Amino acid sequence: MEIVSFGEIEAEFIKRVHGMVWCSAATIDTKNRPRSRVLHTIWEGSTGWVATRRQSLKTRHLENNQHISLAYIADIAKPVYADCIAEWRDDSATKRRIWELFGSAPPPLGYDLKMIWESADSRDYGVLKFTPWRIELFDIANRENPRKVWRR
Repeated sequence: MEIVSFGEIEAEFIKRVHGMVWCSAATIDTKNRPRSRVLHTIWEGSTGWVATRRQSLKTRHLENNQHISLAYIADIAKPVYADCIAEWRDDSATKRRIWELFGSAPPPLGYDLKMIWESADSRDYGVLKFTPWRIELFDIANRENPRKVWRR
């Protein structure tokens, strides 16, 4: 079923992705091959965020192709897929805000980023912003309309 407004699926989307926390993230490498890894995301409405190492393989992949596909599958019958454009947000205000967002969210969604970096000013601390162009909520139990798909 095609969804016109993100607002129609927002509550269910946030409930699922914040409950699952971890997702499989696929990028395209410099030879146009898919490469997957696990990410810990947090969402604010239809905008996703991840705190990650700035000097990583993801950086090279995203320089080549900004598209990233996220799959959340804690419940095999109710996966969530978010196909996004990823962009680095290197400004200090955003980096500090996302640092606080992860630090203030209740576990397991939130966590202390000091486990990885000294501070929001650490050289290798990076913030990726995800802007989805397609989100799919699947529900195998809904035989009439198992897919809810929203496109930007």
